[in-house]
Amino acid sequence: MKKSVLIIYTGGTIGMVNDPETGILCPFNFDQITLEVPEIREFDFKIDHYTLPELIDSSNLSPRLWVDLCRVILEHHEQYHGFVILHGTDTMAYSASALSFMLDRLGKPVIFTGSQLPIGKIRTDGKENLIAALEIAAAGDPGHPIVPEVCILFGDRLFRGNRATKINAESFDAFQSFNYPPLAEIGIRVHYNRDAILPLPRSPLPPTAFYNLDARVAILKVFPGLGADVMEAIISVPGLRGIILETYGSGNAPTHPGFLDNIRAALARGIVIYNVTQCAGGSVAMGQYETSRELLRSGVISGRDITTEAALCKMMHVLGKCTSIGEIRTQLNSNLRGEITPDK
Repeated sequence: MKKSVLIIYTGGTIGMVNDPETGILCPFNFDQITLEVPEIREFDFKIDHYTLPELIDSSNLSPRLWVDLCRVILEHHEQYHGFVILHGTDTMAYSASALSFMLDRLGKPVIFTGSQLPIGKIRTDGKENLIAALEIAAAGDPGHPIVPEVCILFGDRLFRGNRATKINAESFDAFQSFNYPPLAEIGIRVHYNRDAILPLPRSPLPPTAFYNLDARVAILKVFPGLGADVMEAIISVPGLRGIILETYGSGNAPTHPGFLDNIRAALARGIVIYNVTQCAGGSVAMGQYETSRELLRSGVISGRDITTEAALCKMMHVLGKCTSIGEIRTQLNSNLRGEITPDK
């Protein structure tokens, strides 16, 4: 059976061309993809496309899109060797992280890519990103793809989706993975870092997706002068179940009563608090300094070296699956999809 790849277009810069009459950027018709990127005719595999009924700017992303993407992938799972999702860059790391948790027993490449310039612009980075994503999505033998996981491809590197973050609003090297090596580097050839890639699922069961995400979460970034009234306003949000706490350095936070009393009050109400570092790289190590010891004693959970994007999506996933605090803690502490570095 000839290999094939499905392109799924959600919206975003990469799919834009200039309207010949108005000159305004608008989504192009993917039936004409070979007119915009004629190079893909050279591939020896079939390329199909699917455009979501409602295209979005990625700034308007909501969990509903993640559900739609999972359904499209599962509906077409048996027909394609891999999938390429064209997505706006601003929230791409959130979507890649979410799908990595929602899709279970995936076993096929799901590669997010996009561009900083529209595909209709002369200097666009979209063509090279799309061509490389298609090549990697089709790489490997049928049933044994080289990269059977959710990824982000941008510039000359392929990253694990739940390890990447957008670091630059203008550079063509817009994404980075500070705490995990690239899965592949793209030059004259594609050099795969096979030791870093997740193995194929061993289960004979077909892939599934978990859709019941719980979005009753918030991100609280610690900063000098953070007031108790601000914290009180956040933790008193009706129905709030989880907080991603972005702390300094290796998980450090203020030790004054106005801060710690609110942390304890939130925990007493059953709100789960997940500690992630504000730093681009490195890991939370609660208890290493006095300024994080009280968080550890209070019951705050360490996110170790997880990104904020992955932490948020992981918490939505875990809160949707689990009811008891003990089970939630176990899941957040566990390395579910390669999103954190396990303890040695």
